[in-house]
Amino acid sequence: MSRNQELRPIVTDANPMSPISEAYRTLRTNLQYAEADRQLQLLMVTSASPKEGKSTTIMNLAVAYAHSGRKVVLVDADLRKPTAHYTLQLSNRSGLSQVLSGQDLLGNATQQSRIAGLDVLTAGPVPPNPSELLGSARMDSVLDKLKEQYDIVLIDTPPVLAVSDAQIVSTRCDGVLLVINARTGKRQHALKARNALQFVQARIVGVALNQTTQNEAGPYYEYVER
Repeated sequence: MSRNQELRPIVTDANPMSPISEAYRTLRTNLQYAEADRQLQLLMVTSASPKEGKSTTIMNLAVAYAHSGRKVVLVDADLRKPTAHYTLQLSNRSGLSQVLSGQDLLGNATQQSRIAGLDVLTAGPVPPNPSELLGSARMDSVLDKLKEQYDIVLIDTPPVLAVSDAQIVSTRCDGVLLVINARTGKRQHALKARNALQFVQARIVGVALNQTTQNEAGPYYEYVER
């Protein structure tokens, strides 16, 4: 994804009455009621492979939650190829990597976005050891603190099949949303990603299919039976 693509407007913010925005609101609602008997406060959003739309999905989903009156924080845990700071035009001099390495405090690294109700913990400078940082006890502490401060914690990670980061983070979350591009995504990759997440006993709450015939412009949610 180029920087120009990353700077495209967030449709749920720029055009909240559009059909695309309504698709994201529907996704938000479906996630809220996916498993009503279990809390879904820490939600990880990932994909099987690169360029399937996970970062676009999580950004619009974050805005949809914020517009509903929830206090939301978006955590960019893609420490290898972060995008949240580009999209929201925020500083990335400090972020999650700095907090996990003990170089900054969570309160200092978390930033307010221009969207009311949405805070962001950017990825920070790319570290030499992303997997180790994400699997650390300090990561557990960060997520515990965010759960105390926010209604919804949305976590963006690298694609499942690219590196082990998504598997590591998924075990710390209440649920995982898997984003698949219905046009370019390969079925075998989606199944392999699902199996990888299930192997670590991640709780997959559903998939968001991008570029489907049901909704060419936005995501289409499906519940995943486990």
